[in-house]
Amino acid sequence: MTDKKKQNSFKRFQEIDREKRRKPGHLFRDAAEDRLYAQIEEPPDFAEQQINSPAYRLAFDDIDYLLAEEQRPIRLQLELAKPDHMMKVHGIEHTVVIFGSARTPQDSPYYKMSQDMATLISQKSGCDACPELYVVTGGGPGIMEAANRGASEAGYESIGLNIVLPHEQYPNSYITPALCFRFHYFAMRKMHFLLRARAIVVFPGGFGTLDELFETLTLVQTGKIEPLPIVLFGKQYWQSLINFDLLLEEGMINEEDLNCFSYVETVDEAWELIRSSMADEQDSSA
Repeated sequence: MTDKKKQNSFKRFQEIDREKRRKPGHLFRDAAEDRLYAQIEEPPDFAEQQINSPAYRLAFDDIDYLLAEEQRPIRLQLELAKPDHMMKVHGIEHTVVIFGSARTPQDSPYYKMSQDMATLISQKSGCDACPELYVVTGGGPGIMEAANRGASEAGYESIGLNIVLPHEQYPNSYITPALCFRFHYFAMRKMHFLLRARAIVVFPGGFGTLDELFETLTLVQTGKIEPLPIVLFGKQYWQSLINFDLLLEEGMINEEDLNCFSYVETVDEAWELIRSSMADEQDSSA
């Protein structure tokens, strides 16, 4: 850091310090202030080795320490806490999750349906006995892009939960920037898909979509989450892909487990299932 930058940083530090000391509950310097002070302080020559030692770094500002294997619980907690905090700041309490293939091309009928579904969810948010709803996707291309695009082009915010993959993946350009998150842990990403979910909409997809669908079905089946609408677009696709009747015949699932999800062919059908579910909840709580 140059002398000029240090002078500017120290001036900023003093301004922050004076301003915050005037507020109740801010007697002590906070972590951000101490981090800034640590960056701009002039170390004495006699303690150079000690100050340059990794042990001397502030723990929360020591990237090597935070990335150590032993700190995995802290990193998991951070990935749970950061998106949750930011969604609370934006007042987001209820979402509709849209899953589907990243490989779906723009000329696919399912791309258009995903786009229209997100538009309709956003437009109906806060009316028809529904709370304020936000569309959330995995943040990538294909069906995810279509959903974020449907909300964005209609003038509404939407959420993208991206993840670092071995091959490069970037968020689609239709996600609301302040609601575009990135994860290292699949587990935390999956948790955030469901924390505020009021309905799950699933378009045709591959391994990732199947993983997300079956985890949700398992959580409903085992009572770990409350039942919610799980809407599958394209009955022919899903029945060709998965033989649910065989699972029933072999005794691997119960007949009532087949009621955990519904097939639809149109956006209006899907919305009616979502809307009626929330209306029923409102009636039962009245």
